[in-house]
Order: sequence, then structure tokens, then C-alpha cells
Amino acid sequence: MRLAVSATRMQLLRLKKRLAVARRGHKLLKDKQEEMMRVILGLVAEIREQRQKVENRMAGILGRFAIARASYGSAALDEAVMLPSKRVSVEVTTRNIMNVKVPVFHKEISGRSRCYGFAATSGELDLALEDLDRLLDPLLILAEKEKSLELLAAEMERTRRRVNALEFVLIPNLVETVKFINLKLAEAERSDQTRLMRVKEIIRGEAR
Repeated sequence: MRLAVSATRMQLLRLKKRLAVARRGHKLLKDKQEEMMRVILGLVAEIREQRQKVENRMAGILGRFAIARASYGSAALDEAVMLPSKRVSVEVTTRNIMNVKVPVFHKEISGRSRCYGFAATSGELDLALEDLDRLLDPLLILAEKEKSLELLAAEMERTRRRVNALEFVLIPNLVETVKFINLKLAEAERSDQTRLMRVKEIIRGEAR
């Protein structure tokens, strides 16, 4: 769709500059989109691998808890883990990936998980809690990657919309408008030349 501007040389120069900027911006955004796609695909592969590790380890932990519950009963197990003194706090900082701020999690741990007498509990419970402690780091890594993927996907969508707006709306409109103004200016120039030639013929006729 042609832009509603006057067909003047000043507007033509302005639109040509705007068109050059739009094309340069489109190329930069297109490059960014391709690089983000590469980063996102790599992140998806990492998340799939990390999630598989976490799920496998979690299955082992739940299996140990099930054995402990079967050995000592639900009431004894619930009593043993009722009042843990362990506290985990997570500090969130950020880093940049493709100008997108993604989170980085830092944990702080105090206390301990096993606050019960060892004589009345199953060894499987001890092993399950130890495995659960070791699972914290992989869980935080998985959470970092999944949140990063979410933020990068949102930025990717915004970039895609900008690229499409430039490629299919703004640049074609500018090209059409520049072409229209060029035609109008060429038509005006031909009209001026025709008038000048007519004036010259009149002057020559009067001179005779």
C-alpha cells in the first residue's frame, strides 16, 4: 500500500533513506532470528538431556522412599521427616543471551535434612535424602534452562513479528511509494520540457 506523502524530491530523498534503514534493520533482525533459532535448538537438546537425568534420578529417589515406607510404615516415615532443619534459599541473578536477560540461580543451604534417630529408620530413607540433596543442583540447572528457553522463545516471536512487518508491510510500501514518486516526478519533468519547447516555438514564431 502506497504511503500518503506528497510527490516531491524532498520526500523522495527522505523515503529512500528510510528504505535503506528498513532494509538494513531487516537484515540485522533476520540474522538475529537465525542465531536465536540456533541457540534455542541447542537449548532444547540440553533441556531434553537434563530433564531425562533429573527424571531418572527422581524415580530412584521415589523408589527408595517407597521401600522405606514399606519397611517402617507411613506413620513412622512421616514422623521422621516431619521437622527437617534444612533451609534452601535461591538467589537469582541474570546474564545476557542475544540481548535477553535470562536467570542464573545460586543456592544457599543451611541445616540438614536428616533430623531423626538412625536406629528407628530405614537405611533407604538415609540414601533417599542424600540423593535428594544431590538432586538440587540438577534441578536448578533444569529450571535455569527452561526459563531461559521461555524468555528466548518470547523474544524470538517478537523478532519474527518485526521481521515480517518489515518484509511484508513497510519495505513493500516504501518501494511502492518511491516508485510512484519517481513516476510522478518523471511525468512532471516531461510536462515541463513540453511547455518549454512550446514556449520556444512561440518565441521563435514571434521573432519571425
